[in-house]
Amino acid sequence: MERHLLVRLLAGDDEASEAALAALLNGATHVVWDGTLPAERHAQVFKIRLRNMRRQGIETLGLERAVQLLRQHDQPVRLGQITAADRAWIFTFFLTTDGGALVACMGVRQAGEESPL
Repeated sequence: MERHLLVRLLAGDDEASEAALAALLNGATHVVWDGTLPAERHAQVFKIRLRNMRRQGIETLGLERAVQLLRQHDQPVRLGQITAADRAWIFTFFLTTDGGALVACMGVRQAGEESPL
């Protein structure tokens, strides 16, 4: 997916999308993988990850909201990732199957990294 298209899709009003957009505009790398999986499958996986991250004290942005949005989305989704230029944050995002709309976005601070987000 071309960077300018992803920039347009991330122009939301939630904290994780805003932070992912800022990272992308500041030189982050990104990838959108081919193929789709049911949104509910992602919701189950990330619900477990949320619980584990809370237990470990790992800072997240929008993870709980993303799990809720994925649960509500009854169609398959495409998975993508943005890695901040300083590698302090990794953002995971979910798109509709055609890549035309953002379903959910979340961020996870990487261990031992500092970031002004």
